[in-house]
Formats: sequence, C-alpha cells, structure tokens
Amino acid sequence: MAPPLPPLYLDACATAPPAEEVLNAMASVHRRAWANPSSLHGFGLQAAEALERARLQAAGCLGCDPDCLVFTSGGTEAIHTALLGMAAAHPTGRLVITAVEHPATVAAAAALRQRGWQVAVVPVDRAGLVDLDRFEALLAPPTRLASVIWGQSEVGTVQPVQSIGELCRRAGVRLHVDAVQVVGHQPLAFNRLPVDLLSCAAHKLQGPRGVGALLVRPGVPFEPLLPGGGQESGRRGGTEPVALAAGFAAGLQLATERLQRQGGEDPLRPLRDALLHQLLQHPGLRLSGVDPFGDPAQRLPHHISLLVNDRRGRPVSGRRLVQALWRHGVAASSGSACSSGAGASAVAGMPSPVLSAMGYPPAEAASGVRLSLGPWLEPADLDAVPQRLTRALEALEGPPAG
Repeated sequence: MAPPLPPLYLDACATAPPAEEVLNAMASVHRRAWANPSSLHGFGLQAAEALERARLQAAGCLGCDPDCLVFTSGGTEAIHTALLGMAAAHPTGRLVITAVEHPATVAAAAALRQRGWQVAVVPVDRAGLVDLDRFEALLAPPTRLASVIWGQSEVGTVQPVQSIGELCRRAGVRLHVDAVQVVGHQPLAFNRLPVDLLSCAAHKLQGPRGVGALLVRPGVPFEPLLPGGGQESGRRGGTEPVALAAGFAAGLQLATERLQRQGGEDPLRPLRDALLHQLLQHPGLRLSGVDPFGDPAQRLPHHISLLVNDRRGRPVSGRRLVQALWRHGVAASSGSACSSGAGASAVAGMPSPVLSAMGYPPAEAASGVRLSLGPWLEPADLDAVPQRLTRALEALEGPPAG
C-alpha cells in the first residue's frame, strides 16, 4: 500500500505559515532589541532603532511615508481604529459600507450605530461587486465616512478601489479600505491611492500573528482607539511589539520581492488558474465570485471559492466538506476564518452572509468552500487536490443508490 500523501495547507486567506526569513528576523530582534522602545537608556534606544527600521521597511513596501504607518495588533484592531477613531473626530453622520464586509467592519459599524451614527449598506451583484451607482448616491449628506473591503476573503472579489476612492473624494467623504487580503498579492502605493486610511495584517503574508498596520493619510483627523502612553505618535497606546513589527516588515519584503520578480504579477495566479480549471471539471463544483478567466484583476490571484452540490444536485454543507477534506489531507475553509470557527455557529448548515448578500438562497449560501494558495506550494503539490476533493465528497454522500 502506498504511503498517505502529506497534508496540504490551502487556507492562506485564514492565515499563512510564517516564512523562515520572518522567524529569523524576529529571533534576531528578540536577542538584541528586547527592551522597551520608549526607554531612554541604551537598551531602549536599541529597541527603538529596530522598531523604526521595521517601520521604514514596511512603509517602503506599502508605498507610504513612515509617519503614516501605525502598528496595531492586527487587521481587526486597525479596522476598529480607523472607523471608531475617525468617527470620534467628526460630528455624528452616516457611515457607508458594502454588503460583503469582514465581520470586524460589521462590528465596528454596529458600535457606531449605538453611538448615534446611521449605517447604510451598499448592495453587491451576483459576483460580489459593489453597485457603484448606489454607492455614489449614498455619499450624499449626512454621509461622512465610508469603508470598503478591497479583496473579499470568502469569495475573492476585488472591488474597484480607485473608482470608489474618486467618488468619495468628489463627495468629501473619508474612505477607509480593508486591504488585509490584497497586501502582498499586488503592488500597493498608498501615497497614490484616493484612500484616507488602509488596514492590513501580517499573518496573511507569512508574517507573525498579532501585528498589523493602519495607514493614515497626513491631515486625516482621528482619535486613538487605545489612548495612553503616547506610543505610535500618540495614535495607539501600548508598548510596541518590536519583534512582531520586524517580522511583519520581513514578510512584506518577501512578498514585494516576489511581485517585483514577476513584473507586479502574483506568481500564484498560474497555479490557482491551473487548479481551478481542473476542479471545475467536476459536475458538482461551481465557481462563486468573479470569474478569473474573464477579468483577472477583479479576483484575488491566489483564491478559489466554490459552491458544492452532491451527485443529485443538492447543496452540500461547506463546513462538513471542509471537515471531510481534512480527513483526506487538505486544509481548506468554508468562509472567513473570523466568522466560521467553532465559536461562530454550531449549525453546519448556517448560510454565509456574504453569499446571501450576493443573492444565493440559504442552502447554496451554506455550500461554499474556499481554497487559498501560498508561496510555500509548488505546482506538483496541487496535482492530487481534485482527487482528494472528489473522495471527500464521496465520503459525505455515501455509496450510490443501487
């Protein structure tokens, strides 16, 4: 009997395994720059220098001035800081978000609603793309703020941020962009984007968990979510995690160099396209989100999302299929890791809010599965995925009726 194939990690959109270069950068800082960067003695100055080196490196990769970059504990904190911090610096008004936002943005919007803000939700089409006409109409007063997810983690759809930003500029509305899934997969120049604030996280691009960043355009007023201590130029209190910042910068540098070597294209795109082509040969699998073979720029280049039916054409629970896939050595996801974990719902058939917003009925909206690739994969690693997925489906369905 042939030995079992090694397990495959295809859940990069949830988190990516840290790169060796990231671990080395963090270990070096832990050894030589472990002190509090706010301390005035030599140990503290060494830590402060390491922190600012990380800030310079990260800012260079993100195309922004170092003073624009505020280190946070991750994407969720960056999103909350952006929305709650901007709202605190403005009179009460209206916030506009899309129907396919990350749970962190939905939670921040709910907090603003409790503080007297109105929240308007822009619909999306069947591919998850925002309705720009409806978006523009909602930018009229009393709208003061807007927040848009750039790359949707569950279905991979990439919103037209340039067009959205230009609409916001004309309307005088501040725009925050959740770029957590985009950073590392396409070149980014914050200074040239019509965006006021931008959130990202390290662990999506082989950096460490527990660190992210909020980019803030100069002159944009906002109050710190975590006051006290004066760290991060008074924009985020708390002793900075210097080693995590160094790991974040190292992960960004690796991603930037990969893109530069390919002329700005993510080298994962051809791997994703080849795997997707094979998977769509299965009669029970359909693509959700934008078709990458039609318009590659409107889908994350490392992302596959599928709706799954059994041999009778009935939707299969995405959560149950993800569990079955792991029994066949594939780590995948049934949606956003921040909304599909054990604490989110114990109901295997719970429909995805994102797929529901895209117009899918409840059973189909519960049948989503996501495969997301990372740079640790080689083409040969993916050869067995279609067969493993077929076997996982067969295990759920049981033997054909005689």
